[in-house]
Amino acid sequence: MPLPSIATDIMSHASSLQTLRSALDDLQQQRIPMSDFCRTWRAQTALLAALPSRYSQVMEDLLGRMEAGSVFTEESCSFSLEDLQANLAVWLDKARQTLGA
Repeated sequence: MPLPSIATDIMSHASSLQTLRSALDDLQQQRIPMSDFCRTWRAQTALLAALPSRYSQVMEDLLGRMEAGSVFTEESCSFSLEDLQANLAVWLDKARQTLGA
């Protein structure tokens, strides 16, 4: 009986990963504000709980820098929002590999 649970978990994680990917795409296309983007990412608690703790730490670091950077112009910010978004895309790829989703 554990197999259906595992399959359900994998499907749930795949759905959460797709939600995050869609939010990242929406942010890159300026269809959602940074606050909604970060709220969506942080809301995926089941996904984060299934990943090693370092994933939460890295995600929170990237989101925090994105939130801080969003209040400054690109020239006055010490890091690129585009680079941070690219790092979140890598995070998603690695999370998918880790979960086998």
